[in-house]
Amino acid sequence: MPRPQRCRRVCGYPGSFSFLPEGGGDRGTVLLTLDEFEVIRLVDLEGMSHAQCAQRMEVSRTTVTEICESARRKLALCLVEGRRLVIAGGHYRLCDGSAPGCAAPCRHKDPYQSGGLPRLEKKGRNTMRIAVTYENGSIFQHFGHTAQFKVYDVENGAVTAETLVDTCGSGHGALAGFLVENGVDTLICGGIGGGAQMALAQAGIRLYGGVSGSADEAVKALLEGTLGYDPNVRCDHHDHGHGGEGHTCGSHGCGSHGCH
Repeated sequence: MPRPQRCRRVCGYPGSFSFLPEGGGDRGTVLLTLDEFEVIRLVDLEGMSHAQCAQRMEVSRTTVTEICESARRKLALCLVEGRRLVIAGGHYRLCDGSAPGCAAPCRHKDPYQSGGLPRLEKKGRNTMRIAVTYENGSIFQHFGHTAQFKVYDVENGAVTAETLVDTCGSGHGALAGFLVENGVDTLICGGIGGGAQMALAQAGIRLYGGVSGSADEAVKALLEGTLGYDPNVRCDHHDHGHGGEGHTCGSHGCGSHGCH
């Protein structure tokens, strides 16, 4: 039986979670995990040795070397082949700034504690948490542009709490990160891009895309096992001229389950 993987300590989230080459075009998406991002930051930007990086991230030097090689190859694919880069997921835990050699607080701020998306109350052990992209009672059709989520807590097959959450204009990455950070088990939405899908799948969040109509009725149908959805859903609502990241429907993960 393989030895359980140890969570890698990272100082926080990147400033941007997705990058799209100028000129657009769908040449595929490369997923760089948060622990790979951290190794690149510490080794290639901060100039640390692999041994120093290993000590900071609380893993072995061999692990750092393996992560570094994987991350550099992914970055090379993006540069050479013009692929979209999404920073998401990974097997990590966030640093609280108390570890030796780490500034307190960490230099990279948590977007959920700096005026961005709120945190929901911690859910119960036996609670299922469903999030729905939301607009005026209906399922909003573009995950990356949703202005609100409606979040449903479910116990014993019945909805026990409903919460409306404003996204405050947050980008695609922060939206996916909000779901992971707040223990969402299931997402119901209209369209959603490949980068977000990868991050949610890696975090263990079940996706029901291509759904339309009433949000409440969709949740009811899901609980009854009658929800119709598209397993091959894709978000085609891209606007490559919209800022540096574009409408990539990219995403970021905020830690693997079981790491905290």
